[in-house]
Amino acid sequence: MILVLKPQTPAEEIEKLSKRIESKGLSTNISRGAETTVVGIIGDKTVLDIDQLKANPVVEKVIPVTESYKLANRKFHPKDSGFSVGNSWIGPGSFTIMAGPCAIESHDQLFTIAESVKKAGATLLRGGAYKPRTSPYSFQGLEEEGLIIMKEAGAAFDIPTICEVTSRHALEAAVKYVDMLQIGARNMQNFELLKEVGKCGLPVMLKRGLAATIDEWLNAAEYICANGNEKVCLCERGIRTYETATRNTLDISAVLVLKEKTHLPVIVDPSHATGVRSFIKPLTKAAAAIDADGVMIEVHNNPEAALSDGPQSLTLPQFEECVQEVGPYLELVNRKI
Repeated sequence: MILVLKPQTPAEEIEKLSKRIESKGLSTNISRGAETTVVGIIGDKTVLDIDQLKANPVVEKVIPVTESYKLANRKFHPKDSGFSVGNSWIGPGSFTIMAGPCAIESHDQLFTIAESVKKAGATLLRGGAYKPRTSPYSFQGLEEEGLIIMKEAGAAFDIPTICEVTSRHALEAAVKYVDMLQIGARNMQNFELLKEVGKCGLPVMLKRGLAATIDEWLNAAEYICANGNEKVCLCERGIRTYETATRNTLDISAVLVLKEKTHLPVIVDPSHATGVRSFIKPLTKAAAAIDADGVMIEVHNNPEAALSDGPQSLTLPQFEECVQEVGPYLELVNRKI
């Protein structure tokens, strides 16, 4: 349930109303705008007297919320949200570019890539230390050794870092080294892991599951928010369909649907969505044109020799071209890298 308060309601009246609601065993989420304040009520609303709420002199409107996700819901938080990751901002006005290798392979490899992508305009360095692979015989990542390399690269080139975590063990290691966590598609509904990243305090990017609906995805985000962490962004990385021309099918319309349903920032991953290097640049432009909050792009200094996802990784010069060419599209939507 949402209470829309009358314009210019005094802070003390908002506090009084909030405490009255919380005395019933419910929790409140307050979103303050320039003039109007919205109070979201979470819990069993049957303990409330709705008519009494409507009669409260500071309440303008009472709106029921039927969706099971509350904290991630735009109705609870009408304005777009954003958050800082190190010296980078994810959210309104910015276009975040996360770039780096699918897998961290060595110190020299990551340092070469980090230096190049930072110079080209990347705002976060991505790299995989824990790799959930379809085949158990594929390269699984350097784990904590990779995280140490990532921390060193981030410090050396003054760029915040993001890495996927696949288990509680990986999470416990990652929080010591990186600035932001990623929950991959295969773990989108790993609810115990979602609860743990909700408690850890670091910003989180939640990728869409391979066959997840948007509502399932938003409910997964709710697990993170409900455990104390609202620094969450969502990443559309393609879904599984009958089409085999690309690795997955990029649901570009999901960005638009999410912008209506949630206040959380939305990132697009054209690399995993298509698996085709030549498609990444035009889809990055498309993401910018429809007002996405950023992209995640796989980049490698030698894709042919990459231990993971070489065919979908841009070369260093290709990434630089991609960043340069997306500029005019960002101007159309008043965003900056």
